Amino acid sequence: MKSLAQSSKTAVPDAELLSRIHAGDLESLGTLFDRYERDVRRFLARLGVQSADLDDLVQLTFIEVTSAAHGFDGRSSARGWLLGVAATINRRHRRTFARMVARLNALAGAFHAPTPETPAEAVEGLEAEARVARALDALSDKKREAFVLVTLEGASGEEAAAALGVPLNTVWTRLHHAREELRAQLLEESS
Repeated sequence: MKSLAQSSKTAVPDAELLSRIHAGDLESLGTLFDRYERDVRRFLARLGVQSADLDDLVQLTFIEVTSAAHGFDGRSSARGWLLGVAATINRRHRRTFARMVARLNALAGAFHAPTPETPAEAVEGLEAEARVARALDALSDKKREAFVLVTLEGASGEEAAAALGVPLNTVWTRLHHAREELRAQLLEESS
């Protein structure tokens, strides 16, 4: 049985996997999927993808990798690049009004707090959850993506820039404005 140290020494680097995928190696796609499926799934869920659509969008993200692998230049992490592919897939998915409504419902369910002790706490928690969902929904797609990547997913600014295909300063600008808008929206609703 291989130790963890031995396994990491023999692991194929992400850039090599993407090169192999570009050449048509589906086994490498499976390896990439095994490495990053959970990250892609969590990212999409935090963007508000409804649980009924989540499996499909994760799968579509990795299917898209087969045709987009040539675009990976190796300067950023494969994780960040994949999250950028997932963001593109998500944008395509949300283009219809009906899907937008479903996504908002899923987003509201993504912020579950522990079970409150009293009915008053339960109502207060639901109201707070709804306020956060409305505030996130009020953000533009670009600001919401930057906010979710950096604040909720813990991506570095560089990873977010690579994932979204924008300069680093653009990520920080979007994040700054997203935080200001969220703060203002939440303050406005609480008063």
